[in-house]
Amino acid sequence: MTGVVRSTAVRRRAAAAAPTPSAPVRPTHPPANKLTPIERRRILDTLNSDRFVDQAPLEVYAQLLDEGVYLCSVSTMYRVLRENAQVSERRRLARHPARTCPELVATAPRQVYSWDITKLAGPDKGRYYDAYVMIDIYSRYIVGVHVHAHESGVLARELMEQIFAVHGIPQVVHADRGTSMTSKSVASLLSDLEVTRSHSRPRVSNDNPYSEAVFKTLKYGPEFPERFGSLREAREFMMQFTEWYNHEHRHTGIGLHTAADVHFGLAAAKAAERRQVLEAARARHPYRFGTTTAPKILDLPDTVWINRPADDSAEAETSAA
Repeated sequence: MTGVVRSTAVRRRAAAAAPTPSAPVRPTHPPANKLTPIERRRILDTLNSDRFVDQAPLEVYAQLLDEGVYLCSVSTMYRVLRENAQVSERRRLARHPARTCPELVATAPRQVYSWDITKLAGPDKGRYYDAYVMIDIYSRYIVGVHVHAHESGVLARELMEQIFAVHGIPQVVHADRGTSMTSKSVASLLSDLEVTRSHSRPRVSNDNPYSEAVFKTLKYGPEFPERFGSLREAREFMMQFTEWYNHEHRHTGIGLHTAADVHFGLAAAKAAERRQVLEAARARHPYRFGTTTAPKILDLPDTVWINRPADDSAEAETSAA
């Protein structure tokens, strides 16, 4: 019935019922090349010595060989270090303190200026002009622009002296940590004028948002050329851009006003005129308006921040709600 010969079935049944013989226990012997505990301790002490504590096992291995000393292989050094939880960065690393996040606020023009330098491609590959641009963070008004063939602290100081003579001395001047921004010539000028210096954290472009916004508007514009034929051409272009940016460009951060209107105190009157236009339109077609107030995007800001503190942001959101 099963298709298996009777003798085969009996043999299989007997084999299944028989006890399985236990495997013979063979004595284990440690490898002949295994290091003794004393040798392993010597390796660890050598790697952690004052001489080798900052070096990788490969360097330790090579230096000892040059001196006629052989402790073990490099892989054994790593095994010993791994057993003692020391496979990591062995050098003494410098611990840089955390940089303070700059927190600046402006409630009116001429309080906080921000400046930076951007590269303008010259006529040849590898040749650039440097555009020094300073902006009032409250009004977004570009208070000064210089274009030079190179970057230096002396030229930055000249820019500031001219700006301060025309627009007045601000309370704070903010910049990143470039060589010109941290130069002695700039630092001495601001110190003599009792102007507070503020700097961005290293490699944090968001700490200088208003200058970065100006440069994006500049370089993403349709008229921005790939290269400038000469220094004079670059200066003329920057003058035209500054005139447009200050007097024609409407900024969302200042109620869709021009920077010049806010900087010179004309925005409040123009905001009142806008409200009258909206009220007249609402009176003619009330069903086309969902609210009786002007759009919030037309509101002038009370304060302008660089890195508003978290608690102030929460309070502003609560009051707005």
